[in-house]
Amino acid sequence: MSFKKFLFSFTFIKQLLIAITIVCATLYLFIIWISFTTNHGQEIIVPNLSKLTLEQAEDKLDELDLDYELLDTVDYNAAYPKLSIVQQDPNPGEKVKQNRVIYLKINSTGYSKVRIPDLIQKTYRQAVPTLAALGLEVGDTSYIPNLAKDMVLEMKMNGKSVKAGQQVLKMTKVDLILGDGKIGFEEDLNGSEKDSIKKDSTK
Repeated sequence: MSFKKFLFSFTFIKQLLIAITIVCATLYLFIIWISFTTNHGQEIIVPNLSKLTLEQAEDKLDELDLDYELLDTVDYNAAYPKLSIVQQDPNPGEKVKQNRVIYLKINSTGYSKVRIPDLIQKTYRQAVPTLAALGLEVGDTSYIPNLAKDMVLEMKMNGKSVKAGQQVLKMTKVDLILGDGKIGFEEDLNGSEKDSIKKDSTK
């Protein structure tokens, strides 16, 4: 039998159809296997874990077949309970696959301590960002007679004087005593008045 006749023979066509069927079935089973192993089309919405404890978050994630990993403890935030979750990645509402790891950061147990910076002889404009950078706040401001207007002359906390280098908790309010910038002008005015009186008396 010639090769051409063999190509059109019933035996060859039958074998070809069987081979095509096997290939198609294999591809179909492979696609099903891939879909199953990658959870194709099955997505889980990440829950909001904010303000939950690690134990509560773990229970919630276990129900959804999600894992978690604790990355770090962040500076204390009064808006969150102590040791509760402050940040998570991925964010709430995002869609992820089964067994996805959710990265967490929790609130510390309290404010850490910082040293009061040296603000004496610095202006109020310089003092405010310096305190803010350390996590401190500007409390009450008051003025006393001094030639240097808005210059920090003294720092107080709860009515008591504090010095640079003293350790306080973050978010502590530091009261500032500033110069009013008037004492020099008052002296000039008084001096001018005296000079004018002397001139009048000599006439």
